Amino acid sequence: MEKLPEILTNSRFYLELKLDGSQEPVDGYFMECQGFKNTHDVIEVSEVTPQQWGKAKSGLVVRTKIPGNVKTNNLVLRRGMTLSMTMWKWFQAVEKGNWGKQRRDGSLVIYDQSATEVARFQFRRAWPSSYKITDLNASANEFEVEEIEVVVEELIRLK
Repeated sequence: MEKLPEILTNSRFYLELKLDGSQEPVDGYFMECQGFKNTHDVIEVSEVTPQQWGKAKSGLVVRTKIPGNVKTNNLVLRRGMTLSMTMWKWFQAVEKGNWGKQRRDGSLVIYDQSATEVARFQFRRAWPSSYKITDLNASANEFEVEEIEVVVEELIRLK
């Protein structure tokens, strides 16, 4: 196992983001992620069939629900502000009009406190749609939080 650049032992779990083709050993550690959701559109098909019982002169309406397209939610990742510029540079490249070239595949791995992998997700054709830093207040005792929303076309759980 490679030496981790940051150790997050005060947390019960953490998430590691790795982008395919990146030169960094890890592109980001995150403490929170929202959006792990895939859904099927529901297509309702109605057809009229002849009645098999009784002596009615009209058909019976039968409705069947079948799965349609799969939709994947955007992932919203949050972490304490770090020195890493990876997420900001990725967002900036999309902002400058390079979004087609910046669609990246990668993985999101959930580790427990002992740095043991407990779940792995692979995403495809992702790009950042939002980058946010919480409001600054020098007199507050809270730390700065960096938030990035990543558009994901496909999310697959591998483990």
